Amino acid sequence: MSTRAHLLLLVATVGILAFIINLVRQRQLRAKYSILWIIIGLGLIAFAASPALLDRVSLTLGISYPPATLFLAALGLLFLVVVHFSWELSRLEERTRRLAEELALFRVEVPADGDPGPASGRSAAGPK
Repeated sequence: MSTRAHLLLLVATVGILAFIINLVRQRQLRAKYSILWIIIGLGLIAFAASPALLDRVSLTLGISYPPATLFLAALGLLFLVVVHFSWELSRLEERTRRLAEELALFRVEVPADGDPGPASGRSAAGPK
C-alpha cells in the first residue's frame, strides 16, 4: 500500500476508535462489545503505522497483495461478530420466551384488579 493509503487508514482508524469510546462514554455501547472493536482498531493502527508489518504478514500467509490481507482479516472478523451476535440473539430469544411464560402464569394467578379469585384457592371473603 502507498504511504497515502496508510495515512488514510491511520486517520480513519483513530476516528473510529474515538467514535467507539464516545459511544461507551454515552452508554450507547456496552463495554463488553467495545473491547472487541478497540482491539480491532489497535490492530489496524499497527498495520497503518508500520507498512512493513502488513507486508510481512501477507508474505507469511502467502498473499501476494497486502491489502487483500486486510480484507481477509476483516471478512474473518465480521464472520466471528455475526456468529457471536447470532448466539446472543438466540440466548435472548429463549430468555424472552421464558419471561413471557412466567408473566402469563403470574397473570393467571393474580388478575389485574388485585383480587386473587378462585385461581389461588382463596375465597373472596378473605381470611377468617
